[in-house]
Amino acid sequence: MIVGVHPLAGFDKVLHYRVPAHLEPLVTVGALVRVPILRAFKLGIVGEVGAPRDFPVDRLKAVAQVVYPFPALTGELLELARWMARYYACGLDGIIETMIPAPVRRGAALKQEKLLAVAQRPDAEELNRLERRAPQQVRLYRFLAEQIRPAPKSLVLSRLGVTAAVAQALVKRGWLREEVRRIERVAYADSHAAGELVAAQPHQLNGEQQAAVDALNADLAAGAFTVSLLLGVTGSGKTEVYLRAIDTALKAGGGVVFLVPEVALTPQTVARLRSRLEAIARGHRCVVWHSFLSEGERLDGWLALATGEARVVVGARSAIFAPVQNLKLIVVDEEHEPAYKQDETPRYHGRDVAVMRAKQAGAVVVLGSATPSLESFTNVEAGKYKLLQLPRRVDARQLPYIEVVDLRIEAAKQRQFAALSGRLVRAMQDRLERREQTILFLNRRGYSSAMLCKQCGHVEQCRHCSIAMTLHRTDDTLRCHLCGDQRAAPVRCPQCGAPDIRWRGLGTQRVEEAVRRVLPRARVERMDADTMGRKDRFREVLGQFRAGKIDVLVGTQMIGKGLDFPNVTLVGLVDADISMHVPDFRANERTFQLLVQVAGRAGRGDRAGEVIVQTFTPQSEAIQFSRHADYAGFAAAELKMRRDFRYPPFRHLIQHLFRGPNPEKLKFYAEQWARLVEKTLGDRVELRGPAPAPIEKIKDEYRWQLWYFTHGVTKVVAELSRLRAEFAWADDVIQVLDVDPMDLA
Repeated sequence: MIVGVHPLAGFDKVLHYRVPAHLEPLVTVGALVRVPILRAFKLGIVGEVGAPRDFPVDRLKAVAQVVYPFPALTGELLELARWMARYYACGLDGIIETMIPAPVRRGAALKQEKLLAVAQRPDAEELNRLERRAPQQVRLYRFLAEQIRPAPKSLVLSRLGVTAAVAQALVKRGWLREEVRRIERVAYADSHAAGELVAAQPHQLNGEQQAAVDALNADLAAGAFTVSLLLGVTGSGKTEVYLRAIDTALKAGGGVVFLVPEVALTPQTVARLRSRLEAIARGHRCVVWHSFLSEGERLDGWLALATGEARVVVGARSAIFAPVQNLKLIVVDEEHEPAYKQDETPRYHGRDVAVMRAKQAGAVVVLGSATPSLESFTNVEAGKYKLLQLPRRVDARQLPYIEVVDLRIEAAKQRQFAALSGRLVRAMQDRLERREQTILFLNRRGYSSAMLCKQCGHVEQCRHCSIAMTLHRTDDTLRCHLCGDQRAAPVRCPQCGAPDIRWRGLGTQRVEEAVRRVLPRARVERMDADTMGRKDRFREVLGQFRAGKIDVLVGTQMIGKGLDFPNVTLVGLVDADISMHVPDFRANERTFQLLVQVAGRAGRGDRAGEVIVQTFTPQSEAIQFSRHADYAGFAAAELKMRRDFRYPPFRHLIQHLFRGPNPEKLKFYAEQWARLVEKTLGDRVELRGPAPAPIEKIKDEYRWQLWYFTHGVTKVVAELSRLRAEFAWADDVIQVLDVDPMDLA
């Protein structure tokens, strides 16, 4: 037997190997194997079965080991990896490494425990004789004889105060047997889970929910690939529709992938799924999948899915690669979120990869959002996706009232810029008196975003990146949020020595400080990347918030969507302009989505909700459309602009980034490359640039960029890859192709 292997060794090439006779039953396409390359052994994935055409078979080396007795990648996942390599212009080995978690590739140790059980029951006379000589053995035997099932060895020996030699003597006699059982490390099955419990019983569906469930059930019954966009206002019961579809898929013997954009949303989703799966009493398990898990949790979760022990996985974007068997349904919740786009190679988009995986598996995809991406909405208009709508909240609850505070007027009233307007402060005080909860959202961590000297105008910049340093008040340090560089905050201007330093801009630390000042009795917690570093810290905070132990929660984007807290009646957007004034054609779309999603956290219980939006540009379309949650109106206006400028979704965008230590050299290579592409590809692409990137330097590397606009990605990417391989690049010029980029700023 001859197989072609994709080695995980840093090069994209298929190598062929002989399979020894004793390994042949274990080797199939998708198997993880260890093969010799030069003087080392490397991991690889079996990609094909058959001999090479241009290499003598008798000179082939042999496969050394099959790591698992089942494929590490299903056939559909291997095909998906090949499609990603072609579409996203990245190496196949890097994609395979992304698909198979590191603990699985390393063969991390399984957690096991030894069990003791009675193997043979001696007669009473034999037992009495032994008791006179070895009373400890008889005591151990009699204890185990009373147990219904095998008992953990270490626990039994500790409880009875006997040694392992006593148990070993009984095993030699044949009276006891020793077993080894694998202990599965289950994520989110710890003490924090109690604070994440939700009702297990299904809700009564309203008419729109029932229509959506019926449509999805019909698609699942047909067993063909379909994509449906579930457009439902915040609080409309999209999750209940997902759960009904999952129930149908499981009853049909299928597997399910449930994607969420943020790790912070995972515990709540897992709790709902596990409660429902337990309620229907069929023993279905829900595996959690994201990068914050321990190695043991990731390994055991992967094994449960790969062996078919579990058929449901919920997690962040990488969960789309989970080895779910007989895939029938993929749910992509909050499908519009840019968090689904990976910002490192391979730069894939989890939503788009989900659609392609479902197409290969013949599965059903549900894309859910209150503010769908314009790409998905355009696919609905083109007839590629079905549209399911939930236009009202469950139980006839009202959408929250949104009030816009003009910060220009507020600054004139207070004669200075304040983090919290008077209107927002009064609303927070009112909620505190009524024992209701408040969420304050600001998508910028730290205390102040820049240090400015009033005398000379000096702004303290990062030494390695072309951005201003951010002040963190907790330890009085300046930090760069791009490279992580930090230094002590100065008390005088480093340029002119003047003591008149001002800290400009807002961060979550400054908002937290302002809240504590105006609400001294309130219990305040901050949730951002600076406070959530410890594992499961975000679960602790969300559990405390759900239990009513926190009055005001201040946070960044991790609290801006998906979370459901019935006692939250006030949401404040401290600065709605942050996402609007950036050099990105999606800025308006992002701002509208953010406003609607954050506003949707209010009024999800029996009490009415209110949202206060602070902005210097109250007249902007994004803010005005968001006040009425008017997605159709916003989409029509925004798509007209995109169509006029032929921006995505009407054409694809590919970003070509050039990085290096010498800006002049980067400019030269980018210009020479642009001329070559223009000459070779002609009118198949429209080039814009080259030009310096919006952030020109990061981590001591300068950055230039070139944009390609095209109607067909795959052929253009193939041509660009061929040209890149032939072009004479300098060693210190690094370039990256990013297909369908989500962050241009």
